[in-house]
Amino acid sequence: MILRAKSLLCAGVVVLALAQTAPVAEPARQTAGGLATKKALTLKVAKEIAAASGRFAQQNKWNVVISIVDDGGHLIYFERMDGVQTGSIELAIRKAKTAAAFKRPTRLFEEDVAKGRTSLVALPGGMPFEGGVPITIDNEVIGAVGVSGGTAQQDGTVAQAGVDALFKIIGR
Repeated sequence: MILRAKSLLCAGVVVLALAQTAPVAEPARQTAGGLATKKALTLKVAKEIAAASGRFAQQNKWNVVISIVDDGGHLIYFERMDGVQTGSIELAIRKAKTAAAFKRPTRLFEEDVAKGRTSLVALPGGMPFEGGVPITIDNEVIGAVGVSGGTAQQDGTVAQAGVDALFKIIGR
């Protein structure tokens, strides 16, 4: 029983730390026959989001790695432009996973670390570098984009360019 209490206390600390990072609205989920329904990111849409990010990167002459994950952080699509360092491969994937798991841009973690909240570097599954942006529709995170290869700001703007294209892609 004592071990369980410690586990819950540790979980509470992580939740408290995340709550202080940025507020996130929880979506109201409709149910069908008692089961929750949710939107899901498709391969087709993931490729189009990556293409929008890629076009933005190419217009700025930035070679980057682009990864798209679903709401569970599982890789759906990946693209590495010519000449990008291989170290950016795993970084892009981890940025996307972080943005999906914590439902917020990884830039917020980077900013908090820079302000002295160094404990965030130990956050399980966290990557406190700009370049991960959640893909949200109707206040529900359906995935995330992760970009690496440029500066932190370049990675963040490339990822955001893909997310910003979502409504055009889906016809809204």
